[in-house]
Amino acid sequence: MRIFLLFCTILFSSLLKAQAPLQPYIQILGTAQDGGYPHLGCQKSCCEKAWNNNVPKSFVVSFALVDPQEKKWWLFEATPDIKEQLHYFQTLNNGVYNYLPEGIFITHAHIGHYTGLMQLGREVMSTKKLPVYTLPKLADFLSNNGPWSQLVTLNNIELRTMEANKHVGIGKNISVQAYTVPHRDEFSETAGFSIRTPNKNYVFIPDIDKWSKWAIDIKTIVANTDIALLDATFYNEGELPNRAMSEVPHPFVKETMTLFDKETNDLKAKIHFIHFNHTNPILWDEQIQNDIKDKGYNLAEQGAKL
Repeated sequence: MRIFLLFCTILFSSLLKAQAPLQPYIQILGTAQDGGYPHLGCQKSCCEKAWNNNVPKSFVVSFALVDPQEKKWWLFEATPDIKEQLHYFQTLNNGVYNYLPEGIFITHAHIGHYTGLMQLGREVMSTKKLPVYTLPKLADFLSNNGPWSQLVTLNNIELRTMEANKHVGIGKNISVQAYTVPHRDEFSETAGFSIRTPNKNYVFIPDIDKWSKWAIDIKTIVANTDIALLDATFYNEGELPNRAMSEVPHPFVKETMTLFDKETNDLKAKIHFIHFNHTNPILWDEQIQNDIKDKGYNLAEQGAKL
């Protein structure tokens, strides 16, 4: 009788799993700052480890938003590594999704975040009206400056301008909201994205000057989401010894951890640091990696599903 009951329990559990709906998720396709890791021209120990394959290389920051039930996916950021990242996504998922995403969301006009769009032009893929979602200034920049404007006039891409702080529906119960964050806005504003899915909510802020410069409280943002991918360009002051770091302001990882130091472990666990500059020891220093994890935080890992 006990064996029969055990068999029924296992069978019922299996049936429940089989009937459980497939839920959307994100998959990390890159974790590095705009120059990738290793970095062009860097012959120091930080990049030598990656050049020699002693530590993993990393593509520029990007991820896929995947809806397995609808067999659709969207790309966040069009990086210089887009060719490798699209192939990487297909490899990770055994080619079950279309090669091109349903659309691309771009945060801002710094080279690591939008220049992959060139691969969509007639010199390479010559795509047809691939939706590209941006805030208004970035849409204007792409429309009025070559070579990007050619993508628009030849209908390789179809710009879909987002309004800040309003959600845009893109799939079955999936929506994306853009909001502006303070950053070096030479050519466009800078967006952060909030993503709502039926089972999880995500926040993506790869670039911001300092949390204190933002009118919105980052603690509130993190508290109201499930996973927060946050700017971790630099670990601490002094990573650029020949350059004033005030020229490229970002919240140091140490600063962010200090900010959240007194918060609950559940809140800290929502944070996944991402967008690592090649000088950031998080990329290769296991002691620092373990210290961050011991404090309750997470590090975005290339290929991971969240």
